[in-house]
Amino acid sequence: MIKILRLMYRGDNKWDFMSACRRVAIGSAAVVLVCLIAIVARGLNLGIEFEGGSVWEIPAKASVELETIENAALDAGLTDSRVQKITGGEDIFRVRAGSTLTEKETSIISTLAAAASVDAESISTRAVSASFGDQVAGKARRALAVFLALIALYLTLRFEWRMALGALVALFHDLAITVGVYAIFQIEVTPATVVAFLTIMGYSLYDTIVVFDRASENNKALSAKSRITYRNLANVSLNQVIMRSINTTITSVLPVASLLVVGSFIMGATSLQEFAIALLVGLIAGAYSSLFVAMPFVTVLKEREPHWVAMQEAANIRGTEDTSSEAAALLAAGQYKRNVSPRPRKIGKKR
Repeated sequence: MIKILRLMYRGDNKWDFMSACRRVAIGSAAVVLVCLIAIVARGLNLGIEFEGGSVWEIPAKASVELETIENAALDAGLTDSRVQKITGGEDIFRVRAGSTLTEKETSIISTLAAAASVDAESISTRAVSASFGDQVAGKARRALAVFLALIALYLTLRFEWRMALGALVALFHDLAITVGVYAIFQIEVTPATVVAFLTIMGYSLYDTIVVFDRASENNKALSAKSRITYRNLANVSLNQVIMRSINTTITSVLPVASLLVVGSFIMGATSLQEFAIALLVGLIAGAYSSLFVAMPFVTVLKEREPHWVAMQEAANIRGTEDTSSEAAALLAAGQYKRNVSPRPRKIGKKR
């Protein structure tokens, strides 16, 4: 194990990522498909900020059952209400109705307070109009569209359109899984969740750009006489950056996991839970997609270019294709152009 870690830190590991990607692609596609089905079939549990309506939060006593609060909500005229018990820190009952009922506010609070055996003053309430919820949802969609357009433009200018497309595919993979988890478990989606989604996109792109940058540098370093195929080049690049990706993921996941466990489950801050779950799932999915989705997708596109097709045909004619280890050895041996200027001669007295 120590030897493997040492090789990973030095970038000397010789794993065949491309062959592994063919095997895991089916699993990735299945997971994304399940998540998409869940999003379409079950939908998202949108928060009051998106759908509008009213919310009452009631202190939960151990002697009061959830069914009691549900019956009280029906007695108060909240026929379309949803009641849930939120535990962690201070337990509360949350009653949510799909419409604002300001004219019945006093009677509703009195009924809920009597059922929960608490004072009416201890019940907090808030209401959001449906038009405001539509505005929030519209702004979130516009922010997402602008973000994707700018990212696609930047990656096209910085690298090429194939890598821009590969990054967007990996981004779709990460978002589909993260949003799918929210749809499967019906976790409430709030503005904090949307912020977490945008943060995930930034992290996913960062990890992917690191891989693309390494592949581009290795590609520029190859000489005209090189026999390395793009598949080999991708393998070498992934082996060189895997430890960096793992380190980045660990240092990002640990504080988010602490935020989720301590802030949400122990201290009872539900707003932290809405934010941390999305971040945790997205960080793990982003690290995976940068290695097993983005670069393999780009490799498939690059192998259709005439130059790399010729390299592959030449390798087939030779009967043996350079393995990743041989490709790494060729790169390390200096069989590529090094854009290094010669060292200037020192001007001084002759000895």
